[in-house]
Amino acid sequence: MIRHGSLRLRLFILILTPLVLLAILLGYWRYTVARETAQELFDDSLLSAGLAISRDVAVSDGDALSPTTRSLIRDASGGEIFYHVTGPGGIYVTGYAYPPASANPTKQDVYQPQFFEAVYRNEQVRVLKMTERVTLDNLVGDATVTAWQRIADRNAFANELSIRAAILMGILMATLGFVVWFGVARGLRPLLDLQDAIDLRSPDDLSKIKRPVPTEVRGIVQTLNRLFGQVEDSINAHQVFISEAAHQLRNPAAAVQSMAEALRDAKTDEDRDKRIVELVAAAKNSATVAEQLLSLERLRQPTHQDQMEKIDFRLVVEEACAEMGVHILANGIDFEVTMPESAIMVTGDRVFLTEAIKNLLDNAVKHGGAKLSRISIVLFCDGGNVKLTVADDGTGLSPAQSEAAFSRFSQLEYSEGSGLGLSIVSAVAKRHGGVVAINQVEKGASVTLELPIAL
Repeated sequence: MIRHGSLRLRLFILILTPLVLLAILLGYWRYTVARETAQELFDDSLLSAGLAISRDVAVSDGDALSPTTRSLIRDASGGEIFYHVTGPGGIYVTGYAYPPASANPTKQDVYQPQFFEAVYRNEQVRVLKMTERVTLDNLVGDATVTAWQRIADRNAFANELSIRAAILMGILMATLGFVVWFGVARGLRPLLDLQDAIDLRSPDDLSKIKRPVPTEVRGIVQTLNRLFGQVEDSINAHQVFISEAAHQLRNPAAAVQSMAEALRDAKTDEDRDKRIVELVAAAKNSATVAEQLLSLERLRQPTHQDQMEKIDFRLVVEEACAEMGVHILANGIDFEVTMPESAIMVTGDRVFLTEAIKNLLDNAVKHGGAKLSRISIVLFCDGGNVKLTVADDGTGLSPAQSEAAFSRFSQLEYSEGSGLGLSIVSAVAKRHGGVVAINQVEKGASVTLELPIAL
């Protein structure tokens, strides 16, 4: 959802998410450290209270605690402090009657302060137990002070500190989110300005975008400029094609109209029959030109994988030869086809390949001249390619004339052709990853179509 949504929201989430996760980790670490630090501080406070109680008991012979000690006990940061004091021989001196005892007493120096956790009146408490040598009423012995605090009070104090830290961190994160949200909007401003600039363009304006943009956007602008250039080139190519097509179709259309008018005005049956033959020829020529123009336009379109299939190229050659052979033989021209017996597989469009071969044969017939008496086709494999050579003994064609021969609407000399045949062959070869070339021969013309063999 984010992938196809707002870029601003996406950047906001990408920037803020790791910061929030980091804040959570830091908050947990800070809470843990705070609890440990608070535990140490509270234990120090408990120890200070225990020492103060022990001092007051020794000074007052167990009668009373000083106001300062009482204030310390009442206002300790870890909560109220409870205490129990015994004198030499375990005699009760002052404080609460029954102090909590350790469930697992440890053997250590009796005069070292001991901290442990216990249960007092069904509540968890933190206990300090310390023993000192004192003198009470001329009695010398050990006095033991036991002081304790509720753990719940300590936790409440620690939680209060944590909540304050969390609120502070929340305020910082909210402020950071606010800054990031509007900062991203500010950073995306050049993109929005670029969009506005493109929106102001007219549909015919395909010129390059020249406005200054940030480094991160230059790739997009370069891609747009390249696309604009390709679209402009495509439009120009279509306009040139339409102009040339209109020019090429004008002559056949005019010829058909002229033949039809001549047929209408024919005065004798013999003249009428002659005009009919000429009209049919002109109509066929006009249809051929239109068909070739459509083929060229189809070849300009991108290749789709569903149009390409694995086919036996021999069958394509046989199909084209069967269709053109009748016309060639009807003109009194010898026609010879030589091809291997085994299949030759290529990947391509059967319709385009057939049309390319037919155009090679049609070109030989139309441009062979009066000396044309023989056309041959030779199909053979050469390494990883298959080669189809169409040769004739007519007027002739040399490699030096390749540029003119393969150009659209170009003819080396006047003929019935439209100048599109070899350009179609060249486009088909390029579409199939092959090449077409004019061979150097002593007599006539020889053109070879070369295609890669399918693996």
